[in-house]
Amino acid sequence: MSANQSPAGKQPTATYDSAFLKACRREPVPHTPVWFMRQAGRSLPEYLKVREGIPMLESCMRPELVAEITLQPVRRHGVDAAIYFSDIVVPLKAIGIDLDIKPGVGPVIADPIRTRADLARLRDLTPEDVAYVTEAFGLLTRELGATPLIGFAGAPFTLASYLVEGGPSRNHEHTKALMYGDPQLWADLLDRLAGITAAFLKVQIEAGASAVQLFDSWVGALSPADYRRSVLPASRKVFEAVSGYGVPRIHFGVGTGELLGLLGEAGADVVGVDWRVPLDEAARRVGPGKALQGNLDPAVLFAGREAVETKTREILDAAAGLEGHVFNLGHGVLPTTDPDALTRLVEYVHTQTAR
Repeated sequence: MSANQSPAGKQPTATYDSAFLKACRREPVPHTPVWFMRQAGRSLPEYLKVREGIPMLESCMRPELVAEITLQPVRRHGVDAAIYFSDIVVPLKAIGIDLDIKPGVGPVIADPIRTRADLARLRDLTPEDVAYVTEAFGLLTRELGATPLIGFAGAPFTLASYLVEGGPSRNHEHTKALMYGDPQLWADLLDRLAGITAAFLKVQIEAGASAVQLFDSWVGALSPADYRRSVLPASRKVFEAVSGYGVPRIHFGVGTGELLGLLGEAGADVVGVDWRVPLDEAARRVGPGKALQGNLDPAVLFAGREAVETKTREILDAAAGLEGHVFNLGHGVLPTTDPDALTRLVEYVHTQTAR
């Protein structure tokens, strides 16, 4: 084992004993760790200032800007982990897919992928395609020291949904039509995306990520049977591809109460839970051997300090018997959230759970 490796053999020593990584490994913690999805974003005035006039995708490709944005919530809120500032479509852009992130809309694909011939446009991702990611991680790990840095990627189903629909979709009709109508093409599409996603996560881990999270934002649109048959193999391929690195793997989806057990079965060490299912019930659905992450409703932060603390206390009580718990929101920070409410929430969780 080299001097810069942890007992696990892969994780940097500086972050190995952090509360966040201990919770992910289901070990005793000094306090419940806290981080937020979209903690670096539109809720922070300093974010809006540095992003002014810079398109989203371009901002994801400027290492010094990425580093600054990633660090902002760590400085302001005192969270227990940073999450790399990027977007789930970055690897698709990096391999040449014609797409843009339109303000108020989201990712928009110029030519949707719906035929077997279209698969040829999804080439393998190489580290050279995302050299700016490696550079930004280098800047960040030096600056963060003992604070873990979470890498992330979009899961194959969610990436496929954007590619097939051509953008965000309420009903996912084109996606489901392909999934049901041409199961072999669908399987090949998700397998190709699993390879691209795994390569993107490997770049981040090898550059210094202490953990990785796979976002399956739209998978809550599926039934458990459809998930098991048509999505689980690809998600499992991603998690297996990075299993040898020894970093915790987190899996999160929205509206996935009926899929929680399957999200863990795909290979996650930590299962993210949205606000619709209490953590004690989520633990029953996921089963033993997994830590949980979540799950305050982001809208609660608009209700005032007393209400926030009451709802947070309910979550901490529901998590009291868990093997491992990382406190988070049940989805991303809403753009108009008062940043001070987030800072107070971190302090409250830390104070209430100090051991």
